[in-house]
Amino acid sequence: MIILSSEQKVSSRSTRLQSQNWATFLRWFSRKLGYEVAKSLGSRMPMPLGKQIFFAGVAASGGGAIVYYLVQKMFSRASYYQLALEQLHSHPEALEALGTPLNVHYLRLTDKYNFVDIADAKLKIPVSGPKSEGHLYVSSSRDAPFKRWNLQEVFLELKDGQQIPLFKPSRDNDEVKKE
Repeated sequence: MIILSSEQKVSSRSTRLQSQNWATFLRWFSRKLGYEVAKSLGSRMPMPLGKQIFFAGVAASGGGAIVYYLVQKMFSRASYYQLALEQLHSHPEALEALGTPLNVHYLRLTDKYNFVDIADAKLKIPVSGPKSEGHLYVSSSRDAPFKRWNLQEVFLELKDGQQIPLFKPSRDNDEVKKE
């Protein structure tokens, strides 16, 4: 026979109460989430199919949103994207047409004009300002993988159809021409 001291009895009793409180909390929390919990702690009945589909849909859409955000961040950090925005910010006629401050919006990933592979990149970047809005068209290439990107052409097309050339390489020699 094991004899417990009064401290051990209180400790044993409080541990049991904490365990019961924890189990009660878990049952309450599980019901709030929509789970059906069996009477014994640690086991639960299977979730109904409708709830499984709902939770899978929520998880998939959340995952899709995260992937979309990360892809947008990847594009915005690419050098061909940054070079094109530098051209836009340094061109007074484009700034006058759009107005300042400029807003650069997310790319439409489903737009067929947006294309990037190992050697070429073409983007259609939505931009807007207080006066107007439009798209910044960017064409860029590089000679080999892991080499610098070189802008081929950058122009701004406003919503009224006006096109403002921002950058085009010179055909005479290898110098770059800023329009």
